[in-house]
Amino acid sequence: MIDLRLLRENPDLVRASQRARGDDESAVDRLLTADTERRAAVHRADDLRAEQKAASQSVKKATPEERPAVLERAKALAAEVKAAEEAARVADEALRAAHMSIANVVAPEVPPGGEDDSVTLRHVGEVPTYDFEVRDHLEIGTALGAIDMERGAKVSGSRFYFLTGPGALLEFALAQLAITRAVAAGFTPVVAPALVRPEAMAATGFLTEHDEEVYRVERDDLYLVGTSEVPIAAMHGDEVLDLSAGPKRYAGWSACFRREAGSYGKDTKGIIRVHWFDKVELFSFCAPEDAAAEHLRLLQFEEEFLQALELPYRVVDIAAGDLGTSASRKYDLEAWFPTQGTYRELTSTSDCTTFQARRLGIRSRDADGKPQTVATLNGTACAIARTIACLLEFHQRADGSVHVPVALRPWLGGLEELRPGMSLVPTP
Repeated sequence: MIDLRLLRENPDLVRASQRARGDDESAVDRLLTADTERRAAVHRADDLRAEQKAASQSVKKATPEERPAVLERAKALAAEVKAAEEAARVADEALRAAHMSIANVVAPEVPPGGEDDSVTLRHVGEVPTYDFEVRDHLEIGTALGAIDMERGAKVSGSRFYFLTGPGALLEFALAQLAITRAVAAGFTPVVAPALVRPEAMAATGFLTEHDEEVYRVERDDLYLVGTSEVPIAAMHGDEVLDLSAGPKRYAGWSACFRREAGSYGKDTKGIIRVHWFDKVELFSFCAPEDAAAEHLRLLQFEEEFLQALELPYRVVDIAAGDLGTSASRKYDLEAWFPTQGTYRELTSTSDCTTFQARRLGIRSRDADGKPQTVATLNGTACAIARTIACLLEFHQRADGSVHVPVALRPWLGGLEELRPGMSLVPTP
């Protein structure tokens, strides 16, 4: 949630952010009203409690003649205090509801507009030409014995799959490469739970515009996560972190689940847009003043990872109207898919400033020892299914084989290529 001090001091900035997102500006006025009413309700309850305390003292000093009237007044004040405390509770709930309805304030550098207005910052690597008819990743993966969509659908329904043989090995190789590089960059590896309580989903902003994407286990009142960002963010809820040595960084592994509601007809073939996949997610807790630099650090990690996979890509500064609830700024890295003749998102990184941590009650101490809300940032190290799809398409060859990037070879027994029907046992 946004800082209420910012709202009180500069409501026009918050209104401008809402406009940039295409959200309801009147929500800002509702929050201002709720804030004023809550403060007034708390002030009235405090005043009445003070008056009640004074009346209790008066009972002890009252003469026998005065005592009945003083007792009656004390009794009346007790009822007023109870009513005022209930009014303050209701006002507090109304404030929280209004507060939770406002998305994070958009960073001033963010491009205005919607999805089509995002700005490409740079292209890295060359898009090749192929002297043969390129095949899509599903055709290649099926020929390699790497992807089995038919049996995935038989077992679990549409948009589920099996990774088999070289497909399974590619999954493990990508995970190892991502985690190894993350540890070398100072991230602590975490295997995160894929089921979380509603509070964690709400606090990280995934029960607002993303609620249709989320799987819920109603019997246990738990949610399946769409990213390990959720459990890692909530891991330090209501804690005071020691950030004196710098940001606290994690690289989280988890299965991820997304209903993909409203995406019917989009990328339904293959494993680009599926209901389940595994992912390595980067996550940082840092001082608010360090967030912008940390965001660039996450972006650099993601760029270097795609470079290690020998994939051309572009960096996109996401427009305000396409930002998630929690993000103040977001970069997407889109890699080249030859069969689609375009770049498609493989990773992204978001600066959520203090928005999530304020909801979760996560703080640190500044240089003067005063508590302050921390900033949180997240970034995808590797969304594995989609990355496999891109690798198979981009690195395909005319003879049906697939080039294995040098960085992945140590995790694939030294294999330099994948071929249909090949043995996966390393040659001595």
